[in-house]
Formats: sequence, C-alpha cells, structure tokens
Amino acid sequence: MTKKLDVGTALEKLRGSDEPRSRMTILDEKNKALEEEMRRLRAERLRLERDNPGHGPSSKSPADTK
Repeated sequence: MTKKLDVGTALEKLRGSDEPRSRMTILDEKNKALEEEMRRLRAERLRLERDNPGHGPSSKSPADTK
C-alpha cells in the first residue's frame, strides 16, 4: 500500500528543490517562523491591552480573585 501525501508535499516532490536542505536549516527556518509568530502575538496582546484598559491580566484586584 502506498503512503498518501498531502497536496503541498506532493507538489514539492514534483517540483524538486534546488538542493536538499540540511536538518539544521529546516530547524532554523521553523525557529524563525515561530519567533515571528511570537512577535506578532505579543504586539496583538499589547494592542488589545492598550485598547481595553482595565481588562488586562494585571487589572485584577485581590478581591476579584476570591
């Protein structure tokens, strides 16, 4: 039985990359993508906290936690 590939993987195999990428190169690319996503999410969180004062995580008083 043959293994089924998703469309993206099949297209990459058909196109063939210019040169095989090393494991470290692939991990570096994934790491860079994750860092960009974290930066984007932090910016979004700061924007939301700025636009909604009093609704951020640090706005709870001790009485609210009971």
